[in-house]
Amino acid sequence: MEVHEHFTRIDWIVVFGYLALTTWVGHIMRGKQSTIKDFFLGGRSIPWQAVSGSIIATEISGVTFIGVPGMVFALTGNFTYLQWALGSVIARVLVGYFFVKVYYEQEIYSPYDYMGNRLGVSVKRLATIIFSIGSILGQSVRVLVAALALKVVTGWEFYQCIWVIGAFAIVWTLMGGMRTVIWTDVMQFALFTLGGIMALFWIVSQIDGGWATFKEIGGNVQEAGNYGKFTLIDLTTDPDVGFTLWVAILAVPFLNLNSFGVDQLNAQRMFCCKSAQEARKAIIWSSIGQFLTLLMLLVGAALFVHYSVNEPSLAEQALFNQSKDYVFPTWITTTLPVGLRGLIIAAIFAAAISSLDSILAALSQTTLALFIDPSLAVKNGKDPAFLLRVSRYLVVIWGIILSFCAIGLDELRGNINMVDLAFGMIAYTTGPLLGLFLAALLANRRRSSARGLLIGCIISIFMVLLVRTDIYNILINLSWTSVEKLFEYNWLPIEVEVTSSKISPIIHYAWMWPVTCLITLGAGLLSPVKK
Repeated sequence: MEVHEHFTRIDWIVVFGYLALTTWVGHIMRGKQSTIKDFFLGGRSIPWQAVSGSIIATEISGVTFIGVPGMVFALTGNFTYLQWALGSVIARVLVGYFFVKVYYEQEIYSPYDYMGNRLGVSVKRLATIIFSIGSILGQSVRVLVAALALKVVTGWEFYQCIWVIGAFAIVWTLMGGMRTVIWTDVMQFALFTLGGIMALFWIVSQIDGGWATFKEIGGNVQEAGNYGKFTLIDLTTDPDVGFTLWVAILAVPFLNLNSFGVDQLNAQRMFCCKSAQEARKAIIWSSIGQFLTLLMLLVGAALFVHYSVNEPSLAEQALFNQSKDYVFPTWITTTLPVGLRGLIIAAIFAAAISSLDSILAALSQTTLALFIDPSLAVKNGKDPAFLLRVSRYLVVIWGIILSFCAIGLDELRGNINMVDLAFGMIAYTTGPLLGLFLAALLANRRRSSARGLLIGCIISIFMVLLVRTDIYNILINLSWTSVEKLFEYNWLPIEVEVTSSKISPIIHYAWMWPVTCLITLGAGLLSPVKK
């Protein structure tokens, strides 16, 4: 029996019922939509508690719900990923106390408006382009996550699943802008939490010996590998290892300063709050979302134990061999009772779509601002309804582009875990974008050169290209090079094993976050500024 055949008509009724309920709630909560301020910022009247829940839901999304259990399920997987939570909390506090203040001093719609006001329109355009590239790369992974879950329960081709997810995301975004996005996010946050807790206890209850067996096998070095599933702290200094305490303290804060303070995906949510004080509360209190990361790590360990004592079927094992990311959706589909599995799968769909409509709204807003200053346009007599129509057209365009990019990324990703893929994709733009913001922040003391910042961004992206294996895999797939030829280029920062055709970086991409940030900032500060 194929895995998708376990998903019954009743489950589909639950899925469509939940999606319909979410759509209805979004419609009810959308409020007035007469201006782009209503569409993009929710009229700046949304409670900070809802904004905080939305930030958590966007951060967690399907990547954590599916990717984290798959990562822990793998033989070498463990809890060291949780170390990154330390850097995440540090960054949120810094964003809450330093970034929020400067944003609320001006009437702006995005961090890139702030950069433009401080360093000129050319820097604003550069930041918007960098943000758009990073968003397409990073959010394509979220499309893949939702498509992966849809493939498990339907058996459809991956590209078909991607187009279905993309279509839903476009419709939800068009329906009500950021107010709809935030309130539907709150629903996903609640269901994610309940679903994760339920899954953990259900999995353990199906294991002979329950929690005792879970603890014994999960912590066993020989059976669980890599010092046991519950290993939390890794003090290794190897530069090619990502989940270490040193990366968590020295590199991850740069990632999250950008993610929560500069990336429009989350910054746009802060702009929806009534005041700087409420925005500060929203971002700092969103730190409690790290509990969900721990929860899904436990789910992954429980799945490892479950399939250690209950051998998977041939159909299940075939999916696991394709990618460990299939583990949790497969367990949901084949083990949970009818109806309940439909609800959890619906939550995965809804959360993924909710994250996507967030980025579509952000991309639409920043693209519009490239050509039209929203605050000046209204003052100069530009019809607000016209700006709103253009914003909606941009949502559709970006939704189509994102779906195409997700299809391309699926062709190239191989067996890379979704969590690693998601962080790897945003590695290209995290440092440069944060460097641009810091240059704007320091403009009163020393003004950066737009040309220098551009050069810094180009150098930074090129460095990440060399460190990550994406470009090498693309070149090999296009037959423009081969593993044997790459082996001859011993100056490249990679290790090449010709016999296994394996390409590995010698330095983890996480270290590129602080390095490329400082390169971008340094290039801007050191370049001469035109008088």
